[in-house]
Amino acid sequence: MSFTAEVKDELSRIEDPSRSCRVAELSALMRVCGTLSFHGSGTHSLRVTTETGAVARTVIRLAHSVFDLDTSLTVRRSVLHKTRNYLIEVPDQPKLEGALVELGILVPGQGLVSGIPPFVVPQAADKAAFLRGAFMAGGFIADPRGDFHLEMAVSGEGLAQGLIDLCAVCGVTARLNRRRGAFAIYLKSFDDIARFLLVVGAARTARAVGNVRHLKSVKNTVNRSVNAEMANARRASGAAAEQLALIDRIEAGPGLDTLPPALAAFCKLRRAYPNLPLADLGRKAYPPLSKSALYHRVVRLEAIDKEWAASHTSLSQ
Repeated sequence: MSFTAEVKDELSRIEDPSRSCRVAELSALMRVCGTLSFHGSGTHSLRVTTETGAVARTVIRLAHSVFDLDTSLTVRRSVLHKTRNYLIEVPDQPKLEGALVELGILVPGQGLVSGIPPFVVPQAADKAAFLRGAFMAGGFIADPRGDFHLEMAVSGEGLAQGLIDLCAVCGVTARLNRRRGAFAIYLKSFDDIARFLLVVGAARTARAVGNVRHLKSVKNTVNRSVNAEMANARRASGAAAEQLALIDRIEAGPGLDTLPPALAAFCKLRRAYPNLPLADLGRKAYPPLSKSALYHRVVRLEAIDKEWAASHTSLSQ
């Protein structure tokens, strides 16, 4: 089961006791994945198609419990994609037109509604229920172990803008993307996705996404620490190699026996521990020396090397 399917399955198990919330949820489900047909006799029929069993169950449950509508279900299997497709048909019946009006889908004598009528989502709970239905019908959420991404695909611009407005009222920042005649409402921010999941009732998924974010944060912190340590090690290794090369030049030039005791001791210590950074090398000295003390000895050796090189060049000329 995909992560999106898991979320929709969780949402399908919510049975809101409020009739207005159930109306709002069913309205969104039918608006997003339903097709309304007008017949010459002034009658209507409705078809809802989905590839998610949880969505099909929810549409049928709400249609029966809220409006007592007759429905039929056909399950088809795609041989090519090895997926199921659910077709729910709501035939013409005396209660259908009144239901479509109350759902905010149809205005008698005028046709389909464009946006989201305020009477469908009068309260905060109704707005959350409408968003839940819209996500179940046309939503997708990426596995949080990858990128954080949530979107809902709809066909009408008025409905798309209405969903963005509902998200804003619920404290969620959503954006609109036009895709070849369709519209996608998407969320990229972790905080917005977590807030949306809580609003629509997917508390379990919201906790799971939060746990993944925490693990990602810990992993990133560890990676930064390891990368910093590796970079420091590379720098220390490069500095130690330069110091060994410096000692070799002095040995070949003025000679190590010409150095003051402190510098000669450093050269011996560095050759004994060729890979240690200065801080660790200082702890090997007796008595122990600070990193600063050893660094100043390196500076003095560099000055001696430069002086000898300059004098040697001058004599050769």
